[in-house]
Amino acid sequence: MPQGSSIRAIWILNGLDAVAFSRRFPVVEKRWRGACQTEKESSTDTDTVYPLLPSDSELAAAFVDRKSREGSIRGCGIRVSQSAKGSDSWVDDPITRHIIGVYISEEEGGDGNNDVNNLLWPLVLHTKGHFCILVLPLVEPRHVKAFARLCYRSDCGNVVGVEDSISSILLDLPSITGAFMAAQTIGDIITGEVVEPEVVVNASPSVGGLLDSLTGSIGISSISSRAKPVVAPVASSSPASSAVTGTVTSDANKTGSRPLDKDVLRTFISSSMPFGTLLDLNFPNIISIKANGFSSSDLPPSDLKQPAWKPYLYKGRQRILFSIHETVHAAMYDRDEIPDSISISGQVNCRAELEGLPDVSFPLIGLNSDKIEVLSFHPCAQVPEQGVDKQAVMFSPPLGNFALMRYQAVCGVGPPIKGFYQLSMVSEDKGDFLFKLRLLDGYKSPLTMEFCTVTMPFPRRRVVSFDGTPSVGIVSTTEHSVEWKIIVGGRGLSGKSIEATFPGKVQFAPWKPQMSPPSLAFGSISDEDCDFETDGNNNSMVNIEEFLMEKMTKDLHPADLEEPFCWHAYNYANVSFKIVGASLSGMSIDQKSVSIYPAVKAPVESSTQVTSGEYILWNTLGRCPFSVAATKV
Repeated sequence: MPQGSSIRAIWILNGLDAVAFSRRFPVVEKRWRGACQTEKESSTDTDTVYPLLPSDSELAAAFVDRKSREGSIRGCGIRVSQSAKGSDSWVDDPITRHIIGVYISEEEGGDGNNDVNNLLWPLVLHTKGHFCILVLPLVEPRHVKAFARLCYRSDCGNVVGVEDSISSILLDLPSITGAFMAAQTIGDIITGEVVEPEVVVNASPSVGGLLDSLTGSIGISSISSRAKPVVAPVASSSPASSAVTGTVTSDANKTGSRPLDKDVLRTFISSSMPFGTLLDLNFPNIISIKANGFSSSDLPPSDLKQPAWKPYLYKGRQRILFSIHETVHAAMYDRDEIPDSISISGQVNCRAELEGLPDVSFPLIGLNSDKIEVLSFHPCAQVPEQGVDKQAVMFSPPLGNFALMRYQAVCGVGPPIKGFYQLSMVSEDKGDFLFKLRLLDGYKSPLTMEFCTVTMPFPRRRVVSFDGTPSVGIVSTTEHSVEWKIIVGGRGLSGKSIEATFPGKVQFAPWKPQMSPPSLAFGSISDEDCDFETDGNNNSMVNIEEFLMEKMTKDLHPADLEEPFCWHAYNYANVSFKIVGASLSGMSIDQKSVSIYPAVKAPVESSTQVTSGEYILWNTLGRCPFSVAATKV
């Protein structure tokens, strides 16, 4: 079969595990059955694949059976003592929590040729609100057979690059990516969270140079309103609510805020994936087409072909807006035996308010392959092979806001916040802590940190009081956390590095043990599990901290597989911050080098902002999770 992104069927299950909506694509299903027949005629083995699509009731029953077998909706993702051969967890790979397989009972469905249950795989599972979205992409029968073999092999684990591994199977299936995108968009439509990529620009027109750097520090506004078709009134370039300088607003279009609307879903599916082939998953574009239709005055020149991502031609004041958004994820350990981990995920958002169907080109700085690990572009872009630091990007811009490029990168200078966090329990209900951090070490202007907050969460302990004074910032407490605001809004840090320390004590309410039944995966913690050291005279010379930690944790609920580190949540501090002015990966856009063909006079504006994702400071004195780098054999 030809490679591509085609969908065989879509199911949406509600909180009662009943199918609330389903859609099948006969054209794609005909291709699947043809491939099954060809595989059956050419193959010498006796293994067969399930050639039919199950009914809604059969699918729901199979999904409930899998949930019961795996222990939860997503399952373990790893092989445990309760895992059975043929199950997803037997494959022993976390990806099986997101790409699952179900067995359709022969009695309820199937062709009657097999005396065992039939495997339906790969089903992309996406949960949103109270709904479970299942998307079945088109793959080849040999891929289903390969996965079925993994479900019965005796060894466990997954080695990248090995022929018989789930990684090698998935790398050969581009339709999996399309299925994930479709499932995520459908989930956003169901819950009403369809939001266009945010484009943050200066509130006043850009003229470049010093004036831009000055006005950029005064105020910004978020641009989210969509361009209207020519038959309707032209939308203002900035919403009225964002006209005041110095404010940050967002009127992002949250279409589909109603409950499950089957008509909206049918419209989206019919337009975005006609006959099961993915074309355009831009939901606002599809709804705009349905609401406004087309006009004879909204036609492109006869010598140009209008792309699917631009259903309408823009009319109005012309300009181009670029916005680089980066999110920093980090795990800081401050230990010699465990290296710190830091990664950057970013995207270049764009809004090109240009009349007609022009091409835009510009040199993108920061594409050095040593820093950029993963890179993908919008279908409208044309990019040469990656390799040099500065490359030309040309694209025919869609309508409204869109993500021109997404990437994963390494941090060139180092973590924007580094240091250590220590928490030592001196008694069962009292702990001493110490923070010693350094902000923006090695960074210079125009990079500015607008705010920075450190939070110590104690989800299973109630904070009674705390004592301590930080060297900078203010401190506040809630019932289950201590929050340290190092930099507050309006007092940004720019062009220099500062050191912040915070020693203190925290007092908790008396501990109340909560006994729980044995966990499916981990079992219960009993007194026999305690193993304290004693000296030769049999005196109770134990490590007091280990004793207290063991005493406090042995009666906790065992770790939930959905949150494997929940029971040790007091062993870390979370950092949140926002940086503007420059990216941490080195990605940047030269506004003066942006060119438009056919030539038109249009101002170009750009901005950059960096926010924290999961930025964790692990307790240096406590236990912590970490990954071990794979070694090459």
